[in-house]
Amino acid sequence: QVSTDDPERAFCTLANREELNPEEGSIHHCLYQFTRNETLTETNKLLCDVCTQRHCGPKNNIKSEKKHVYTNAKKQMLISLAPPILTLHLKRFQHAGFNLRKVNRHIKFPEVIDLAPFCTAKCKNVAEGNTKVLYSLYGVVEHSGTMRSGHYTAYVKMRAMNNHLSDLVLRGQSQALETEPVKGQWFHISDTHVQPVSVSKVLSSQAYLLFYERLL
Repeated sequence: QVSTDDPERAFCTLANREELNPEEGSIHHCLYQFTRNETLTETNKLLCDVCTQRHCGPKNNIKSEKKHVYTNAKKQMLISLAPPILTLHLKRFQHAGFNLRKVNRHIKFPEVIDLAPFCTAKCKNVAEGNTKVLYSLYGVVEHSGTMRSGHYTAYVKMRAMNNHLSDLVLRGQSQALETEPVKGQWFHISDTHVQPVSVSKVLSSQAYLLFYERLL
């Protein structure tokens, strides 16, 4: 989809991402890297219809692919619609020659995360003037083992119903004002075994999937 927005605003975010200074090995650093501004040059140049028409005339006159004009460009992936439920899937494998190897490094993640530095300045369901898009952690999936075998367990927070979240899901809008983590008890679930755990235990887990619910 071709965007005709003001190019000066095309790469703007709700909050200044340059002030984030994310710690390496954290979920903030992962998001920062995933949404970084990229320059497309050489073999990655962008096919530009406007440049092609300016150089070769109307599109109907273009008969050869060789006449297509490619240009340097900038690319950035940002969130344009903040979801009611945020699911973050960590890539837990890397190539080692012709084989895949599991990545067991601990990735730090918070109880409350602000997505504003990763949202476009015109994020559709964020009230004008808001510079925060907050989410509260309520679930974690952890995998132990190797790429060939292993075991999945989960951490889940038992909490009261979030009426603001229901409004967001059903009507696409919410008047939520909470900025603190949703209160509740965490449980560790492994097959049929369930036991209560502390939040520190949850935050020290080797997260594979993270589940957050919208606060603000």
